[in-house]
Amino acid sequence: MMSIVHQFKEIPTTCISDTLQGLNNLAPSIKPLKDEYRVAGRAFTVKMPVGDNMVFLRAIREAKPGDVLVVDAKGDTYRAIAGDFVVGLAQTLGIAGIVVDGVIRDVEGIKNLNFPVFCKGTTVAASGKAGMGEINVPISCGGTSIYPGDIIVGDADGVVVVPQAREQEILKKSLEKVEFDLKRAEKVSGKREETIKYLDDFLSK
Repeated sequence: MMSIVHQFKEIPTTCISDTLQGLNNLAPSIKPLKDEYRVAGRAFTVKMPVGDNMVFLRAIREAKPGDVLVVDAKGDTYRAIAGDFVVGLAQTLGIAGIVVDGVIRDVEGIKNLNFPVFCKGTTVAASGKAGMGEINVPISCGGTSIYPGDIIVGDADGVVVVPQAREQEILKKSLEKVEFDLKRAEKVSGKREETIKYLDDFLSK
């Protein structure tokens, strides 16, 4: 049987978001570097001062394989949290992906790694290494509260957070939403009379 994380990875973020009433999405400016990227894993959180990525290196070393590094970089878009070399370190140690409320650099090199990175964009400026920051603490990333161990799911539409305390409930409801959407599409899509009936029924409520 697939783990709960792997089950969530197969569900579109839109369905999970609908189940959570749209309240646990990261800011829509945080997007994958490639549309085909999908990621799911437990959050290993990083609270990083603007322009100081030493704590990010510590997170790479201490996170478990399969974790998603979720970085609160305060939305800074001037200094990168990492380039292709540092992202490659995370990939080598089995990290599932990186989500950051901030930016990266060496974008072509990172794309060549085929490693899921979700961010606000790219820059040319590196971070310093003063050594401040915290790991595995509650953070706010992209306007959403995230706790260590929450399930992070990302795809082309964006990133959603599943609170650990509700993950079984959210999984069940998200799978039900997927099934409902499939049945609705099979019944209505491409069929003129069914489309008219669906719209009339919906608009009469």
